[in-house]
Amino acid sequence: MLIRKPVEQVFEAFVDPAITSRFWFTRGSSRLQEGRTVTWHWDMYGVSAEVAVKAVEPLRRILIEWPTPVEWTFAPRQDGTTFVTITASGFSGSDDEKVAQAIDSMGGFSFALAGCKALLEHGVELGLVADHNPDAHVKTDGNP
Repeated sequence: MLIRKPVEQVFEAFVDPAITSRFWFTRGSSRLQEGRTVTWHWDMYGVSAEVAVKAVEPLRRILIEWPTPVEWTFAPRQDGTTFVTITASGFSGSDDEKVAQAIDSMGGFSFALAGCKALLEHGVELGLVADHNPDAHVKTDGNP
């Protein structure tokens, strides 16, 4: 996905949970730092995930295990934009199960990229992850 912002800004959006929480998860325990395990929360669904940060190469690459490997690469372009590629791998099970996992992963990361693009380019928080499955939201305050 091409994001029309400099690589410094795009990379930071994925390592700083204060920014990432505006387009993907609701909160994260800390910045992505190599060797650290962080927790990402999707409070609207009542779920969280432990993420092992395997590599952080500033402005170039992020590699995590969640629980399978996921890699972001950031390619700065001469016009000041950034092309972000997310590659998920390591799916297991039957061929049909692997395909289902890959499709689900692609959908989720597409939401994350689109949400990041909207936030960084236009200052808009789309709420894609929360709105994807509103009937699955958990009630935390007694209100629907």
